[in-house]
Amino acid sequence: MCKSWIGQAKMSESLQNESASVPSSEADSEIFPTDINAATTLVGLFGWPVSHSISPQMHNAAFVARQMNWRYLAFAVPPNRVPEAVGALPALGLRGVNVTVPHKQAVMPHLQHWTPAAEAIGAVNTIVVEEDGQLTGDNTDGAGFIADLQAHNVDPAGKRALVIGAGGSSRAVVYGLAEAGVKSITILNRTVTKAVDLASTMQSYFPEIKIGSAAFPDDVTGSAQDADLIVNCTSLGMEPRIEGLPWEENVEFREDQIVYDLVYNPAMTRLLQLASTDGATAIGGLGMLVYQGAIAWEKWTGEAAPVAVMQQATNIIFERR
Repeated sequence: MCKSWIGQAKMSESLQNESASVPSSEADSEIFPTDINAATTLVGLFGWPVSHSISPQMHNAAFVARQMNWRYLAFAVPPNRVPEAVGALPALGLRGVNVTVPHKQAVMPHLQHWTPAAEAIGAVNTIVVEEDGQLTGDNTDGAGFIADLQAHNVDPAGKRALVIGAGGSSRAVVYGLAEAGVKSITILNRTVTKAVDLASTMQSYFPEIKIGSAAFPDDVTGSAQDADLIVNCTSLGMEPRIEGLPWEENVEFREDQIVYDLVYNPAMTRLLQLASTDGATAIGGLGMLVYQGAIAWEKWTGEAAPVAVMQQATNIIFERR
């Protein structure tokens, strides 16, 4: 054992001498490929799966830009391990996580607090670990949607909105629009009962706003006539099935209408192509992804997010430089 120890010591000394002969910057880059250390603060993403997510690149670009010793990781959490994963957040020292499908509802019973947005939407996409270790669930999707509209110089206040779809993203969009003070909202969905249920739920939170429902595609023509803002909350038109269309192709758009598609891949969906051809304002959903992430970033760090950096990171990923 003594000889073995002496041999290891000589090897260690040899390695130290070798590294000392290499310029420090080069040696550092080879031995320490990242600047993660024992003091790094972690946040991340819970989902199943998560390998497709671009959130790590977007958030880490923001941390690098601000020279913050924080990093964002993606955690693939099996559905049957959600309680353990959520409960481990304070013990592991994470400051929070984003939550994506299929866990947005499943995490809620394991949190101590919900924001009004999370309660009304019925889903959590952001968990904040408070200073005392308690967990607060929030939903930044609706606020992120409104922030992107405003970034495109669109003020939803007083507008008549038409929302296509009645799923989870629709709930967030309807909540965001109602909170922003739209005049009315009509929800179109193939299964009309889902649209009715969503309208009824949101009406209870915003009694001063007219929120109704209609059938898709039967009522597209009539509903489109009165709409100032049209929002697609379905996955129709998303890669790889880019031919999908959440609209009736013979129904034209007006030049004064704003058409927003939550789908961001491809950048110009068939819906947005039709809207643009007719002279309407066409907006893709990538900005909503950025802003909902930026709002979460601010809740974790307490600092203003570098939105332009986060936008640039997503643009690079989708080759939209």
